[in-house]
Formats: sequence, C-alpha cells, structure tokens
Amino acid sequence: MSSQTPESGTDDRESDGATGCCTAEHALREDELAADVETLSALGNDTRYEALRLIAGAEDDVCVCELEPSLGVSQSAVSQALSRLFGAGLVERRKEGRWRYYSATPRAERLLRVLDETRAADDD
Repeated sequence: MSSQTPESGTDDRESDGATGCCTAEHALREDELAADVETLSALGNDTRYEALRLIAGAEDDVCVCELEPSLGVSQSAVSQALSRLFGAGLVERRKEGRWRYYSATPRAERLLRVLDETRAADDD
C-alpha cells in the first residue's frame, strides 16, 4: 500500500525510484494459468490426492469400490473426488456395466513424478 507525502502529493514509490518494480509478467496464457490452477486445486485435497496416488500406483484400472476402503471415506466421497480429478484431466475413466474404472493420465503421472523428485531433492 502506498501513501502520498503531504508536501508533494506524489506517491512514495515514485519518490524512492520504485516505479518500475510492479511490472512483473509471466509467460503463461490465461487459459494455461486457469488449467494449472484447476490442476493444483484438484490435488489440494487429501482424498483426491491419495486417490490419484492409488490409481497411478495400480497395475490396472481401478474401480471406485476398490478405493473406498483404502481412502476411508464413503463411495459418494470417492466418486466426487474422482469426478474432480477427471475434470482436471488427471484421470481417465471407462464404464463397464454399472462400474467405472479409472486410470491416471500421462500428465498426472508426470506431475506425481515431479513431486517425488522435489521431495527427494529436499531430503539431500
């Protein structure tokens, strides 16, 4: 927050040479930024993050009924978590009869790998 000096009526930032400091930019387009925020938001919940870890670590597609006991939440909560992960492009789903099966997308696998690498780097 800036203040004006009573004598000059000018902004303090102008008088101390900081006028050019507030021009930070990034290289992301607005849609890319929104997609990143959606992805990070989808991972920002224990149930969703753990569900993604379980799905990515499985050898085959995972059914909602398999996740419920591991996550310790209701089937409805698991379904909501998976729906959010699907919306963020982190899981793919296929339907077989009345069951839905989920697998991690290549993007999700890369994200999890990067998280693992940064955690390992912190341990050094």
